[in-house]
Amino acid sequence: MSGSQALKPPSPQPGPQRGSRAGVEALWFKGNLHTHTLNSDGDSTPDAVVTWYRERGYHFLVLTDHNYLTSVTGLNALHGADDKFLVVKGEEITDRFGDKPIHINGLEVERLVQPPGGRSVVDMVQRMVDAIRDARGVPSINHPNYGWAISPDELGQIQRTRLFEVFNGHPFVNNLGGGGVPGLEETWDRILSSGKLLYGVAVDDAHYFKRPEDPAAPRPGQGWVYVRSPRLEARALVEALERGDFYSSTGVELRSVDATKTALTIAVKEEPSSRYRIQFIGRQGTVLSEQTTPTASYTFKGDEGYVRAKVIESNGKLAWIQPVPVGSSSPQ
Repeated sequence: MSGSQALKPPSPQPGPQRGSRAGVEALWFKGNLHTHTLNSDGDSTPDAVVTWYRERGYHFLVLTDHNYLTSVTGLNALHGADDKFLVVKGEEITDRFGDKPIHINGLEVERLVQPPGGRSVVDMVQRMVDAIRDARGVPSINHPNYGWAISPDELGQIQRTRLFEVFNGHPFVNNLGGGGVPGLEETWDRILSSGKLLYGVAVDDAHYFKRPEDPAAPRPGQGWVYVRSPRLEARALVEALERGDFYSSTGVELRSVDATKTALTIAVKEEPSSRYRIQFIGRQGTVLSEQTTPTASYTFKGDEGYVRAKVIESNGKLAWIQPVPVGSSSPQ
């Protein structure tokens, strides 16, 4: 998150909370960026999928069927409401390079994007990113460790993108890494330390809405983002994501995040039975400070490169706060 901002996320009820940044009113919206329907490999209709999120207090949903651009006009006519709920266009551009599954989300694309092919993993991903930009969409690189498709070195070479999935709720995406391949948080820190600014999103990647108790099914409600936006409108939301005006979560809700030129301060909305650790993390994934109070602050020393934060709840829920560049060697 850049600049000075006071983040006040919405409660799990329809309608945003209000906050402020430098005296300007701000709105905060909860949304999922990666969801499937019967139009690709999901088990439910777009109407049923949208209903699931609408009824559970989300403010926006991006439908991202594989190589299919699901129309949202009728869905918004039925479910949409000003400053309460919005369905956003999206597509998961999907291809393979050899045995590597390459999936990149195009958020708010204006038209269907066909997989452009490529001569290598990096070339294929870059072509997808460029094609999404050509369609006026915002690219987000999906589950790099799914099928061990995109290595940290390859991910760090991709240009014209700010977003990647630091958490994906699908049960087979290898978020934590293994066998010598780093997990996605370590990958994130490697890329930030190399000088490239990247923001981490948490998503469902939901496919199955009719098997809510099946742990092997990619289910809804696993990961989401809270986005600071001046209004609940598709272009405003994706522009806020690209600015890093959001945090990602698997269940932790924050009362506030304040990022200034001198410090980063986090306040957790506490659950009665939970306890929390707040970590401030810098170059190469170094834990700069760990605090066990629900409100924590870190004052920049100037040589960290960047500072991001992570909230760890005692039952395993997490929140990731976006990196703040610090010092002359900060990521760009």
